[in-house]
Amino acid sequence: MSTALVTGASAGLGAEFARQLAQRGNDLVLVARDRARLDALAKELSDAYGVRADVLAADLTVDAELAPVEARVRTVDTVINNAGFGTFGKFHELALDAELREIQLNVVALVRLTHAAAAAMVERGSGAILNVASLAGFQPGPSNATYGATKAYVVSFTEAIHEELHGTGVKVSVLCPGFTRTEFQDRANVPAEVVPNYLWQNPPEVVATGLDGLAKNRALVVPGTMNKIAGGFSSVMPHAVTRRVASAVLKRAT
Repeated sequence: MSTALVTGASAGLGAEFARQLAQRGNDLVLVARDRARLDALAKELSDAYGVRADVLAADLTVDAELAPVEARVRTVDTVINNAGFGTFGKFHELALDAELREIQLNVVALVRLTHAAAAAMVERGSGAILNVASLAGFQPGPSNATYGATKAYVVSFTEAIHEELHGTGVKVSVLCPGFTRTEFQDRANVPAEVVPNYLWQNPPEVVATGLDGLAKNRALVVPGTMNKIAGGFSSVMPHAVTRRVASAVLKRAT
């Protein structure tokens, strides 16, 4: 039986990744800071699907806690780098410590886990890595500057690794969701109420699209028709236009 490791597994997309991977017959390694939530999810999935679900509680922004997760990703078949968080507001008014921690989790931890997993998978000639980014990474995001920049890094980094590992037997994809109904917006203090209902997706459809795209080894996976249109617009328009559009939308929300 294959084993998948999911970071940020205690809630939102991470918990949904764990559920769908269990449904597809994978044993699991669940990683997040909240041990109580992980324990509850592990029991739920073991009882429902008969899979093994190990809990690895860790704060991935702390080197001493990240190191055991690096060691574990070397032994699994699939890695879902989902852990991350965002902040909202003018950069100079936000707490710098939180911005740096955001970079540490969204970028540095993801890079370290991707490196550890890819090295072991290439040696074995098989494996799969899915890095979770965002449509926010397709253009500069005023009032969301650090988050958007970290996700832009994840998109570019993952697409490059995808190309590097062509022919090795290792699949590498980046998933770029748009607005998804999870705890993310509340935690980031994002004024989500101004977003029209038709732009929202739910975790099950986002995760299913991500796992299906990874199975097909697609470099870039964007779930939902509206998100594909928005991503295409952002890709072809100059940043001078897209950053002003993003800024205007956010000003309406504040």
